[in-house]
Amino acid sequence: MIFPDVQSTAVKSFKLTRVGIKGLRKPVTIRRPGREVVLYPEIDLFVDLPSHLKGSHMSRNAEILCEIVDSSIRNPYTGLEHLCADISKMLLERHEYATVAEIDMTADYFLERASPSGNKSLEIFKLIAGAVARRDDATTRTIGVEVTGMTACPCAMETTRILLSNEHAGKDFSNFPTISHNQRNISSLIIEFEGECDIEADDLIDIVEGSLSSPSHEVLKREDEGLVVMRAHKNPKFVEDVVRDILSEVLRGYPGLPDDTIVTVRSESEESIHKHNAFAERVTSMGELRKT
Repeated sequence: MIFPDVQSTAVKSFKLTRVGIKGLRKPVTIRRPGREVVLYPEIDLFVDLPSHLKGSHMSRNAEILCEIVDSSIRNPYTGLEHLCADISKMLLERHEYATVAEIDMTADYFLERASPSGNKSLEIFKLIAGAVARRDDATTRTIGVEVTGMTACPCAMETTRILLSNEHAGKDFSNFPTISHNQRNISSLIIEFEGECDIEADDLIDIVEGSLSSPSHEVLKREDEGLVVMRAHKNPKFVEDVVRDILSEVLRGYPGLPDDTIVTVRSESEESIHKHNAFAERVTSMGELRKT
């Protein structure tokens, strides 16, 4: 039985930059030195669509994903970004009318962390990966992380320091981490590059987590609660501080990245005394960072 290929119907209309499917989930095995990790990423796949075609053959996207993911069970990839690159290239092969193919993945990821008193637990982070393939051009890959932690507001701390000094005349609060409001902070670091570049996601998580006022933890007993709050108040930060500290660590930790590598850093603090959030971002290249 022959069915009509409606997607290939000729039309005269507008070109579309992204057409595809979103929200696919597949188990993916990633092999890193000394260990294997099974991830369950949420996957989006797109190609561009020329102006003369009615629709994109979206079933090809799912077919490609199944083929590559199934093969990765036997031969694991060394990173989500490498898996994304292979999928994006195959998208261009199967969608002969497309000039650009794009794939994005996000996955929950767990690492063991210790509380200030040494109690260990598995903490959740998010991995971000992607790739963009263009005909007759290099494939761009993306690897990144999102970390949830804690910040303490420096502005409120300095204000309460003055208020306390006025309230308790003669007492010096200048070198003491005084009262401030806490914020749940969500920060991300994303690196976009061409060619081959082995970046360890665990290292990116360490950079982001270490740039916050304090990590946060799923399980905290009473002493740990106090120690986490004290640690954050000894290290108060604006979202601006978080972004700049992450950029400094990227510059220090990755001297070999090419100048055209794109670095995106975002930080958002969910405010406790406002009905809005604080946000900061920098999108730049390694070359621009090196000029700073």
